[in-house]
Amino acid sequence: MRLAVIPARGGSKRLPRKNLRLFAGVPMVARAIAIARESALFDRIVVSTDDEEIAQLAAAAGAQVPFYRPAALADDHTGTVPVIAHALDALGWPDGHPVCCLYPCVPLLQPDDLRQALALLEAGGCDHVFPVLAFSSPVQRAMRRDAEGRAAPMFPEHTATRTQDLPPAFHDAGQFYWGWPAAWRAGTSPHAGGRSLVLPPDRAVDIDTAADWAFAEALFYCRHGGAGTGG
Repeated sequence: MRLAVIPARGGSKRLPRKNLRLFAGVPMVARAIAIARESALFDRIVVSTDDEEIAQLAAAAGAQVPFYRPAALADDHTGTVPVIAHALDALGWPDGHPVCCLYPCVPLLQPDDLRQALALLEAGGCDHVFPVLAFSSPVQRAMRRDAEGRAAPMFPEHTATRTQDLPPAFHDAGQFYWGWPAAWRAGTSPHAGGRSLVLPPDRAVDIDTAADWAFAEALFYCRHGGAGTGG
């Protein structure tokens, strides 16, 4: 058995009601549910929310909402791990059966990304698997700025290092985490030894601002043949 948990709370400070907002004509959380269903990986797709409108939309899109998330796990400071652990306990999900935390704002994700990451998890040797993106420039050449705009190297030891001699760096793509129930329940961070799957740069956008949203929609329309594509 495999479980997908989509954490979709009602509050969103930077983009209000982001999880319900129409992305290319379809509510954002409904797109995540559709990706999970298209992957054909999951015996259950559950949305963890504190919001009645999200719950109703999720159920209409084919997900289950068997519980409401408590307010203590729906504020701006709650991390992902305790939300998934709560869902597992609420569902009585057994150990030994993989669980995927699928974020609600993943409209560029492909079902095969979920399949590849699951294969890495089931190959053994880790508690979690998650996707990453490569930084477009070497992070070792990053600069800091003071209050007057003066720049200084953040890593002065690499000022003279050729960029081609610096190892690539990656960051969490913010799309999903596969993990074993025992690790979720133990509070283990996916970043603590989890294996990673590198995504191409057009497969994930961290959508926190109106500009992020517009960029993600532009990529989506390029992939699907222009504005007006609703599905």
